[in-house]
Amino acid sequence: MKHQSKGRKLGRKTNPRKALRKSLMESLVEHGKIKTTEAKAKEIRPKIEKLVTKAGKDTLATRRLLARQLSSKSVKKIMEEIGPKYVDRKGGYTRIIKMGTRKGDASPMAVIEFV
Repeated sequence: MKHQSKGRKLGRKTNPRKALRKSLMESLVEHGKIKTTEAKAKEIRPKIEKLVTKAGKDTLATRRLLARQLSSKSVKKIMEEIGPKYVDRKGGYTRIIKMGTRKGDASPMAVIEFV
């Protein structure tokens, strides 16, 4: 039975999957836009949107909560640049644009970026 199991496994065990998710989120925060597979983009979208929502309020507790999931450099950027930019917006901070398939293995590719 598949009760209470959300998310994609992305062909990895738990710790490599968490590391991949963290690195994708940090890259998105750092660059504002990344090209990845559709499944990975869809996997990080809800997580990054929750972090941006929290970053709208600049408190020590918020910084610590973000520091659990991102590096200190990414926390600084999301708190000072990205969070305040979307304070008045109710959600939908990212967009996923489908790009077609990758040549090597025909994986569906996408670009995820901040709106």
